[in-house]
Amino acid sequence: MKIRPITGAVGAEVSEIQLADAVDDPQLTAAIDNALVDHGVLFFRDQDLTRDQHVAFGALFGEVHIHPYARNLGPAHPEILEIQSDQIDGFLDWHVDATFEPRPPIMSILYARETPDYGGDTLFCSAAAAYDALSSVMKGCLDDLRAVHTSGAVFGRGGSYAVDPDSPQTTTVHPLVRVHEVNGRRVLYVNSQFTADIEGMHADESRLLLEYLWRHITHPRFQVRFSWRPGSVAMWDNRQVQHAVVADFSNVPGRRRMERVAVLASPA
Repeated sequence: MKIRPITGAVGAEVSEIQLADAVDDPQLTAAIDNALVDHGVLFFRDQDLTRDQHVAFGALFGEVHIHPYARNLGPAHPEILEIQSDQIDGFLDWHVDATFEPRPPIMSILYARETPDYGGDTLFCSAAAAYDALSSVMKGCLDDLRAVHTSGAVFGRGGSYAVDPDSPQTTTVHPLVRVHEVNGRRVLYVNSQFTADIEGMHADESRLLLEYLWRHITHPRFQVRFSWRPGSVAMWDNRQVQHAVVADFSNVPGRRRMERVAVLASPA
């Protein structure tokens, strides 16, 4: 397994590996896990994963997440979230997967089954590097705050990805600054898709601070961009990375069909 960092902030390309082999190789699994913590997001090319292998690979790292709202592959593979071209319109907001959950996923593994001829890239950014870049005064202001995350704006009535808009929505509160349990880095844990407000602040104060943080976290100096082709895999650490897809392929030949498995944090 060879690892090649792509930027100074986040992301590495991993070669000379087939992820399906990790299911029977604990040392390889540990090496992938360590690389993920070090680089935030890993990119693999030319993978050949069945759906069972995709789920089994995710299960090596913890309990596999079943999304409470989004479209999955049904009874045979409820753990796999299906993401197709017709679900994406324009730029999908920067986000961390399912932060509205009390126990959100720690990692996500996205596999490209079909891709357009060009376009449809995914951007990733390091919310850990973004925290590190703040002044000590700003860090002191943020460290003890807590933020409210909700599914409603995306999956509730009027939400852009509502499957059953009348289903009960989920709201939870997380520290605005989280400490990564493995590498100890502090991370700005707010995202424009699911974070609604900051506890204890007036609405206008909360909105101003959140909008500043969202702009700061997603600054280009904290980013990496990945171009897909069939068989590509991106595996990212939701504890320290945000992502967004660029939906610039509506008139491009071919369709974008992706499948995602996510892994939950260990129970408290």
